[in-house]
Amino acid sequence: MNRQRIETVKILFVEDESALSASFVAYFTKEGHICETAQDFAEASEKIHLYSYDIIVVDIGLPDGNGLDLLREAKEGPTATGVIIVSARDSLEDKLHGLGLGADDYITKPFHLAELNARFASLIRRINFKGRRAIHCREIEVVPEAKEVRVKGKLLALTRKEYELLLYFLSNRNRVVTKESIAEHLWGDNMDMADSLDFIYTHIKNLRRKIQAEGGRDYVKTIYGIGYKFTEGEE
Repeated sequence: MNRQRIETVKILFVEDESALSASFVAYFTKEGHICETAQDFAEASEKIHLYSYDIIVVDIGLPDGNGLDLLREAKEGPTATGVIIVSARDSLEDKLHGLGLGADDYITKPFHLAELNARFASLIRRINFKGRRAIHCREIEVVPEAKEVRVKGKLLALTRKEYELLLYFLSNRNRVVTKESIAEHLWGDNMDMADSLDFIYTHIKNLRRKIQAEGGRDYVKTIYGIGYKFTEGEE
């Protein structure tokens, strides 16, 4: 399957299991990202203070320290770093504690790398939008905090998937995205159960119709044999 690469980011994987760490690097380097690793607390702490990362994936259970302390260090830095916590314990208390300290996401072992990739996609969208309260594209306005979309000031009634699809297009504007990449980033591993990807066309058709119904342009162009492209200018 051809996979659409999202924007290149720099990732630090803090993981003491060498085989797992190597699989992270192999998979996400292939996705086009810059990957570094740290196998213990001391090495990770040094790297966090010396270098800047877009995303840090940190295992809570490190041999010489607690990954949550690394989370604090990462969030105290001058750059907007996304942090995903990895844990072998599916504990609600651990999740709430980590998220309360500022973690952007929490994933429990074991997991598929495709699932982690989908979490990256969501986090990278937030990084791309740099925490702005509103995202504008000509007459379209998206307010992520309220999950609202307006066209020429009129509120659109979008389904959850239509809203996520619009965000995905906006974060990849003027780039060609494949049906497979849309399915993977919006549905994760569940896409494997689909007999075909025809359902994506239905979501795109509905999104285009709703935008145009309120006076918006038709931004989504079909690139035959490849996928779709969200264009800002006239084509």
